[in-house]
Amino acid sequence: MDFLPVFLDVRSRSCLVVGGGEVAARKAELLMRANAAVTVVAPELGRSLARYRAEGKLSHRARTFRASDIEDCALVIAATDDPGVNSEVSRLCRERTIAVNVVDAPELCSFIVPSIVDRSPVIVAVSSGGASPVLSRMLRTKLETMLPATYGRLATLAQGLRKRVKRRFKSAAQRRRFWEEVLHGPAAEMMLAGRERAAKCAIEVALQQHTPSSLSVGEVYLVGAGPGDPDLLTFRALRLMQQADVVVYDRLVAPAIVDLAHRGAERIYVGKACGEHCLTQEEINAILVRLAREGRRVLRLKGGDPFIFGRGGEEADALAAEGIPFQVVPGITAASGCAAYAGIPLTHRDFAHSCVFVPGHLKDGGDLDWNALAQPRQTLVIYMGLHTLEPICRRLIEAGLPAATPAALVQDGTTQSQRVLIGDLAGLPAKAAEGAMRPPALLIIGEVVRLHERFAWFEPAGVAEETAVRAVG
Repeated sequence: MDFLPVFLDVRSRSCLVVGGGEVAARKAELLMRANAAVTVVAPELGRSLARYRAEGKLSHRARTFRASDIEDCALVIAATDDPGVNSEVSRLCRERTIAVNVVDAPELCSFIVPSIVDRSPVIVAVSSGGASPVLSRMLRTKLETMLPATYGRLATLAQGLRKRVKRRFKSAAQRRRFWEEVLHGPAAEMMLAGRERAAKCAIEVALQQHTPSSLSVGEVYLVGAGPGDPDLLTFRALRLMQQADVVVYDRLVAPAIVDLAHRGAERIYVGKACGEHCLTQEEINAILVRLAREGRRVLRLKGGDPFIFGRGGEEADALAAEGIPFQVVPGITAASGCAAYAGIPLTHRDFAHSCVFVPGHLKDGGDLDWNALAQPRQTLVIYMGLHTLEPICRRLIEAGLPAATPAALVQDGTTQSQRVLIGDLAGLPAKAAEGAMRPPALLIIGEVVRLHERFAWFEPAGVAEETAVRAVG
């Protein structure tokens, strides 16, 4: 983040606006809505500011800016049409560590004013960090249509009950569970429908029905995080990520996805890499059981899909054996996600009538059925096969697949660092070594790979920039 999002309490505090035009008026209006004590410095005031002064909502110093104007100010906004004055205001405030904003000059700001959706006491702020104020306003407009005005009244209702809820439920986790159930339940729907009295009654009933013990039952969510792009998460996955008390996640889960989990949730890394196991699977199973028995809601976040080479079946088996409640949320597995982003259809009537998923290595050193895998008109997808790429290609050729069979490696599929390497069974291992391909990488073998060049639609940021540079050149 370029800026830390914060909400400042400026009630009754001195705030200064330098400038008398309509832009300055809009900034003064925001400060007045936050109940700040607003002073405007400007030789003359525009129509809006003049009206606010006449109504006694702000004070006015009818002159040009002076250094002494910022004394005892909690916050200063410069909104003049004189770049020299704006720069001087910024310099003086920064020297005195006073928060300063200069309109349309992010480089002179110590804070920026976001686009705001006001459902007081609920406030939503949207910012592009000064990169594109118009985009921020567009996003705010979308949010305006999504957030009913009654959310503010719902928040006020909840505020009035916080002390009672805190007395009844001693732990923060129990209180959070209570409010999550209430705010996702009938009471919230009643409030949004304008039935405030009924909503209050429903919350009272919930407060009586729920006990500390009823809100201390542990559960495990086995959630598929998909192949990397956060946009590929399911709605259910996102909802459970916000409910979890603790997140247990793998190496293949993108940091941007882990960041979507509840901010207050504990995070436990249990990642595995080839030959480098942070924890054994048995130890991970034990962690899930222990955390659930402590009454915590555990998000087991796994790359791809939990039940496709994600060992979710082993974890579900361990939980079931211990009587731990759990639920499974499917995710987009790497085969479908990475192939789609690489422009390679896994099946196609002209090329492949079937598709087979296999791991690049088996438990306890077992071997694959190479004859079954070396079939015509079939797409073969191999997970975790980069380190065994040369023997995989060799064994498939020995089993009867032509050496010229198209093959692709997709590294970091669906992300902005995605790389796609195209070759054939005979030459792909050497190409991968030359291209310094690294895990995670998915191996796709079959005639459908020929469609990559025609169907490729996804351009990672680096590729797009290189293409633009070549076009300009």
